[in-house]
Amino acid sequence: MTKIKASSTNFSNKRKLENDCPEVFAANVIGGQWALAICCYLINGSLRYTEIRKCLPDITERMLTLQLRKLEDSAVVKRTVYAEVPARVMYELTELGYQLKPIIEELGKWGEKLKQAPEFNK
Repeated sequence: MTKIKASSTNFSNKRKLENDCPEVFAANVIGGQWALAICCYLINGSLRYTEIRKCLPDITERMLTLQLRKLEDSAVVKRTVYAEVPARVMYELTELGYQLKPIIEELGKWGEKLKQAPEFNK
């Protein structure tokens, strides 16, 4: 994942759009296929890293780690480390993250309708 230079025009345009449009800001938090997919699995309860990895077999370990950190930094996911040997790490949605549940459910319904639409079945 590359970062955009803070001094670039692209960065300032992105920040302005996020400030002007709360929908864009929210989409950037859960944007991308992996972050949304992770949230979908965590809606049903907390999971260990390896359990999330089993749910998303095509994601690389690096990408999963980056996405979990991004969601944690955005206060959508909470990471809990238990002092055990071997260490046990659990991920769960925060209260803010659980507010995504009705949105994700509606996106799922909309996605199913789109899949059935003739223009998507060419």
